[in-house]
Formats: sequence, C-alpha cells, structure tokens
Amino acid sequence: MDRLRERTALVTGGASGIGRAIALRFAEEGAAVLVTDVQDDAGEKVAAEIRGEGGRALFLHHDVADEDAWAAVVERAVAEFGGLDVLVNNAGIGGLGTIEDTTLEQYEHTVSVDQTGVFLGTRAAAEHLKSSGHGSVVNISSIFGTSGGFGTSPAYHAAKGAVRTLTKNVAIAWARDGVRVNSIHPGFIDTPILDQARGTDFETMMLDVTPMGRLGRPEEIAAAAAFLASDDASFVTGAELYVDGGYIAR
Repeated sequence: MDRLRERTALVTGGASGIGRAIALRFAEEGAAVLVTDVQDDAGEKVAAEIRGEGGRALFLHHDVADEDAWAAVVERAVAEFGGLDVLVNNAGIGGLGTIEDTTLEQYEHTVSVDQTGVFLGTRAAAEHLKSSGHGSVVNISSIFGTSGGFGTSPAYHAAKGAVRTLTKNVAIAWARDGVRVNSIHPGFIDTPILDQARGTDFETMMLDVTPMGRLGRPEEIAAAAAFLASDDASFVTGAELYVDGGYIAR
C-alpha cells in the first residue's frame, strides 16, 4: 500500500468516524495528511497517531462553512507539505427529524456544512489540484443523496443529493485539467453519527433494509476513498461509488 506516496491530502471531518479512517488509510498509502475538523482534541489525536506511525500529518481547526477558513487551510497544506493533490470533502452533520420538525435555521445549517462546504472547498483547492498532475477530489455523499430514505432528515438528503450532482458537474468541468472528481455513497456505517440511533427502531430498520444485514465499517469507506484518490482510478471521474451493503440495489 504505497499508492499515495509523495502526495498531500486534505481530509475534512477527519477527527472521527469515516474521516478518521480515511486519514489513517491515506497515511498508510504514503500521503502527507492535513486533518481538519471542529473537534480539536480528537483531530489532534488523529494527526498524532499518524506521526507516531512515522507518517506526516497536521491538524487544523476548520469550519467548512467558512469561506475564509478554506483559504487558510489550503494555504497551510501547500506551505507545510509543498502542494495539494487530494481533497476529501467528508465533513457533515445530520438529524432524524421530519420536514415538519425541521426549522429553517436547522435546514440551512445542515446545508451550509454538507453542501456549501463541498463547494467552498473544491473551489478553494482548484488551482493546486490542477497543478498537481494527480489531482483528485473525493466527495462523501450518501445513499440518502440518491434515495428518499425513511422520509426523515430532509436537509441531509437535499444536501447530499446536491453533492452527488455537483461532483458530476465539476468532473466534467475539470476532465481535461488532470483532476478527477468522484463521490462515495456510504450506507449505514458504524460511526459516532449513528449513536443517536443505537438501540432504537431506527437501528433495526437500517439493518433490515441492508441486504448484507450489518453496518459497514469506516475502514471500508476509507478503502474506496484510497482507490479513487490513487492512479488505480486514473480513468474514473464523475462516478458515484456505493459502499452500502447492497442498499441501493434493492
């Protein structure tokens, strides 16, 4: 596993769950990793874990909905590691409410993180990704960016659906600029974001509608991200990769 040697990756939401697994896998693949998150202590631990294994990593506090913050983290990645080759837009939030239970403030906050953050990050990284020679953007969407799910979490569905289409739009725009842009659509993954559902009817429902009958592991999403970020996926752009235990195949 050395497919990202001498490359730099920026992973948002890298302090826990899927983002942490991606950061660790990228480091194993040889990348220098800039881990960003709003969870400072946990994020620092991820970067320290990578360094402890002999890798190169740095953590920065980062609100992905803040345009100025994006300029700062991209600049730091370039200054610290000499460039930026891979951007993973992973940071996200969600909820379980119905549309009637969702306030405008809640809706706009979710969209600002899950959707607008992807737009801001991709735009901020554009120049450096294009000059990389191995530029790759991996956007973490969701099965709920394609399906109606359980009729709950309307802001999350809307935002992740927008990420799915934005991915294809930028993939076409950058197809001849040497930058590939793809989306991963996780199913139900065993991460802290599911803590609110544990032991509830919602958890039972997730298992029942997943043909493989189990939750996915963050490492399984990380493996897909490593593939898309690497030259193994050199002819893959504008694609949506479902890592969902068969959910979308139903």
